[in-house]
Amino acid sequence: MWPSLPRVQLGGVRFRSQLAPRQIQNVKRHKGRIPIPTGGSTRGTTLAFGDWGIRIKGMGVRFTAKQLMTAEEVIKRNIKVVKGAKVYLRVFPDIPVCIKGNETRMGKGKGTFEFWATRVPTGRVIFEIGGTPIREELAREALRQAADKLPTTFEFITRQSLPRLGNVVVQPSSSPVSTTSTATAVHPS
Repeated sequence: MWPSLPRVQLGGVRFRSQLAPRQIQNVKRHKGRIPIPTGGSTRGTTLAFGDWGIRIKGMGVRFTAKQLMTAEEVIKRNIKVVKGAKVYLRVFPDIPVCIKGNETRMGKGKGTFEFWATRVPTGRVIFEIGGTPIREELAREALRQAADKLPTTFEFITRQSLPRLGNVVVQPSSSPVSTTSTATAVHPS
């Protein structure tokens, strides 16, 4: 067995203002792919903490820490009039992105670390607003402005919104014949 690699501590002034993991195993990682939700799991597609939220309706995308922080600041600025309102970020940028300079010759290793990112599939909830009761109009406007800062299309969801499996809305079956809960998929129109 290989000896365990030392964990890299990312402290200091550089990462204080942005979202970043406290410790990582390797600073340089493979690019990877945006996950496609297959297999029937609807985890992360409904609200868990707040009363209002946005989830990805378009293609899955890679968000940077800077994009997520900008969108979160927009939401906080819009709902600060409500005492006790909270913003919940449901994804976290934990993937280091390394970039080589333009017009660089081939070889000589991977580029240097540039920023943190996260890969998010279609149907995943990104932000939630909760805490104290907030009017729907205020929550809808705050989340719309945050969605405008991010590079994909979103949909506004509530506690009553149904889960998604990719682009498909999962409808609960209405037949009382079976005692086990089953779900049927209906394509949105």
